[in-house]
Amino acid sequence: MSAKIVTILGATGNQGNGVLSALLQDPAKYHIRAVTRRPDGETAKTLQARGVEIVQADLNNLESLKAAFAGSHVVYAVTNFFEPFAAFGPEKAVDVEAQQGTNVAKAAAATDSLEHFIWSTLPNSTKVSGGKYTVPHFEGKNRTDSFIRQEKDLLAKTTFLWVTWYDSNYNFPMFTPYHIPTSGKYVQFTSYSPDTPFTTIGDVRANIGPFVRAILDKPQQTRNGAIVRADIATLTSDELLKTWAVVQGKEAISVRTDVETYNALWPMWAEEMGLMVRFWDEFAERSWTEPGDKVLTRDDLGLAEADFVDLATSFKELKY
Repeated sequence: MSAKIVTILGATGNQGNGVLSALLQDPAKYHIRAVTRRPDGETAKTLQARGVEIVQADLNNLESLKAAFAGSHVVYAVTNFFEPFAAFGPEKAVDVEAQQGTNVAKAAAATDSLEHFIWSTLPNSTKVSGGKYTVPHFEGKNRTDSFIRQEKDLLAKTTFLWVTWYDSNYNFPMFTPYHIPTSGKYVQFTSYSPDTPFTTIGDVRANIGPFVRAILDKPQQTRNGAIVRADIATLTSDELLKTWAVVQGKEAISVRTDVETYNALWPMWAEEMGLMVRFWDEFAERSWTEPGDKVLTRDDLGLAEADFVDLATSFKELKY
């Protein structure tokens, strides 16, 4: 039996690279194809040297995606909200990401050989909160979710994968603990409660692979629009900071400011991330649910703690 072609979008990013690295461990089972806008770039050449097939496509060009997906048995798709966000702001970025995601879904639907479509998305904050919170970097993905749910043939092949908070987000200025020389301590500024729950995948490059392998190994459980939440732990904001401080050998505290002050510290970016975390603060465990639908966890997929890099280890190895 020949290896199945797994086509990965975002193969040079955190998620895609993690999926690629995990599936490359089984070359008899999976042939990896990476989609990039720049097939002649150094990153693409590095992947090619690892045995990855490189194809060119652009998420803004539907026909290029159809060509890239041709012959694929599996497509892993992730979009990058923050690229258009940095260039155009949140409203335009939502439209760009939604269109890119819809292009990907249309291309997947047109791929006759396709058996499994894994779409990296996030919960519908608007639905969960009854309209109180609409998080822009969730919203574009949610519009694509809606398109997929209307395409019954594609939905039958689809897994909606919710990839939770990355440990590397501590490199984002609005999460980074800052050294205060006069006290010797590190301060993390927040606009939310220290008891806010953070559901996290930790090191996404290391920990996303076991989820995707399990999804592919159990298609009867994970297709047909099933939702899988990829996480290794849930800690409060304060517990997360303490974990970081212990493994880094530092003292750290959080300082809560009002929303306006927090947003002014890091214009646009703090507003985006702060909105997400205040949604988590108010809705807690419900923020990672889909009303009316079961969300599969690592336990449902038969995964154990030993399958993952734990959070303390990932924080210790995290480069700043």
